[in-house]
Amino acid sequence: MVVRRATIADAELLAEVGSRTFSDTFAADNTPEDMANYLAKSFGVDKQAAELSDPSIIFLVGEIEGRMAGYAKLQLGAAPVCVNGQNPIELSRFYVLQDWIGRGVAQVLMDECFTAATEADCQTMWLGVWERNTRAQAFYRKVGFETVGTQSFQLGADLQTDFIMMQRLPIA
Repeated sequence: MVVRRATIADAELLAEVGSRTFSDTFAADNTPEDMANYLAKSFGVDKQAAELSDPSIIFLVGEIEGRMAGYAKLQLGAAPVCVNGQNPIELSRFYVLQDWIGRGVAQVLMDECFTAATEADCQTMWLGVWERNTRAQAFYRKVGFETVGTQSFQLGADLQTDFIMMQRLPIA
């Protein structure tokens, strides 16, 4: 797998893949109305283009034979109070397409996230993961994240709970 930084030319692909993977993962546990609202708000092409233009956001795209297998979004900025490490970066999206789950894509993509965060002089990575997404939680624990708190996540009309997980990173 090749991992590269996304460019503005990837906006449409990120919107499509983000919407599809989010829907594949969460549609069965949420109402169609809540899903439609969230997907429209979060994965439009214009929204992705704006995020790709933001210098505080890093998108990494994993490709196999020229086809996207997954992507990650890292965002610099403030972290919840329960994240007590220095220079935090949020892993705000980590999506692997269903065809590639269980085939090593997630590990390679996560390793590249750690590298990008370290290169950005971050010493802490954190994320929010839905309390009912046990598969993702298990992967994050496997790669060294620990649960340090919770936060609310609004999906349409449904107020949900995310676990906050964090990991300290080596200093570059």
